[in-house]
Amino acid sequence: MAGGFIDVPAPIVPTLTAYPLVLASASPRRLELLRQIGVMPHAVDAADLDEAPLRAELPAAHAQRLAVAKAQAVAVRHPDCIMLGADTVVACGRRILPKAETEAQARQCLALLSGRRHRVLGGVCVMGPGNVQRRTLVTSAVRFKRLSATEIDAYIASGEWRGKAGGYAIQGRAAAFVAFMSGSYSNVVGLPLHETVNLLRGAGWWRDTA
Repeated sequence: MAGGFIDVPAPIVPTLTAYPLVLASASPRRLELLRQIGVMPHAVDAADLDEAPLRAELPAAHAQRLAVAKAQAVAVRHPDCIMLGADTVVACGRRILPKAETEAQARQCLALLSGRRHRVLGGVCVMGPGNVQRRTLVTSAVRFKRLSATEIDAYIASGEWRGKAGGYAIQGRAAAFVAFMSGSYSNVVGLPLHETVNLLRGAGWWRDTA
């Protein structure tokens, strides 16, 4: 259920509380990111929510609302556990880009992102027993180079865009499109790890011992 950090001079062994951790997300990327730092959730239970933005909802508010809603929805099924809810939003200005499910959506996203800077907003909510919430919002900035029609066609053919916010995966072939990035890389992948670990520690789930 737990493991240590990797490649640190003095290994740290996490000591877990009596409260199991439940990841309220079906995203394989978030689970893999947690495993990368030695965090193994007791269970993965996706919240079945309508993730469409509310009318006039801004990107930051959307990411925060869904992160909290996912944790709350799953908490009723796992009493006496700590919930981890998260949501990732790709935004151009005030516009929220979809999680691309069709080629047309993916093409629209890539055309909009081509040659421009955009933001990736990661909302995270950790909810402990008693429904005590700890949450944060992390913003990363990414700029794509100008994409040619050939590059867009090749990326669409790869299928990597499917189900990805903004129609791309920075940890995959789309890494070649990134001319600039500022902020948390793991946030762009799907979960800001530094901030998530701090929230878990604050909830009492993870206490470091030498």
